[in-house]
Amino acid sequence: MDKLKELLQIMAALRDPHTGCPWDIEQDFASIAPYTIEEAYEVADAIERGDLDGLKNELGDLLLQVVFHSQMASEQGLFDFDEVAAAISAKLIRRHPHVFAGERAGTAAEQHIAWEAHKAAERLAAGDSSGSVLAGLTSNLPALTLAAKTSKKAAAVGFDWENPEQVIDKIHEELAEIAEARAQGNQEAIADEVGDLLLAVTNLARYLKVNPEQALRNANRKFVARFERLEHSLHEAGEDWSSLSLAELEQRWQRIKTL
Repeated sequence: MDKLKELLQIMAALRDPHTGCPWDIEQDFASIAPYTIEEAYEVADAIERGDLDGLKNELGDLLLQVVFHSQMASEQGLFDFDEVAAAISAKLIRRHPHVFAGERAGTAAEQHIAWEAHKAAERLAAGDSSGSVLAGLTSNLPALTLAAKTSKKAAAVGFDWENPEQVIDKIHEELAEIAEARAQGNQEAIADEVGDLLLAVTNLARYLKVNPEQALRNANRKFVARFERLEHSLHEAGEDWSSLSLAELEQRWQRIKTL
């Protein structure tokens, strides 16, 4: 706790309007929010790379974001870090009665249902009386993650396909609609249909128990590694992109994929 207290004191000093850092002083919630998101992604990246030493540093950077927002809120008389910590502690206790209130634990699936019920009750208590199954979704999540969460919530009440083959049929349907929009030269329709295709693929991932955000991140990482090997092979051979045809590049790409 001493180190946390020290961090809070450092942040307060950085924000001191008379003796603090000019950059830190001029920040507000909106200007800091992108850094908060970036730091969360860097935590995930360190985990994916197995860089546990780096993870320590990235978690520190993420903690700084919480401290930064809390300090700005404290200056405005809204709340402080202690209240942030108290709020999440109360929430965890409230949502885990099987741990803290002696209720039956049940299975992991039953706990997920109970968790969602607790969240719904909290939204109702906070004045959200819409009762929508999709209530509580954060609209500025990465689009792929938001699509996965949206479809999962809809599926939980039975609004879903019966099997993955039906989802695959839907993907083919969306591909045909993209082709039709292209034939019409309607760029707005093309964009709409591509969005529908991505949503259908996200649903297929859910059906196959694949995290679509993680799958795409892995695919991106794999593509980058292979592309860099292709660049290296060109460099070693004294070639450049213009010296090879598309067919030759594809042949080399397929060879790299087997390595």
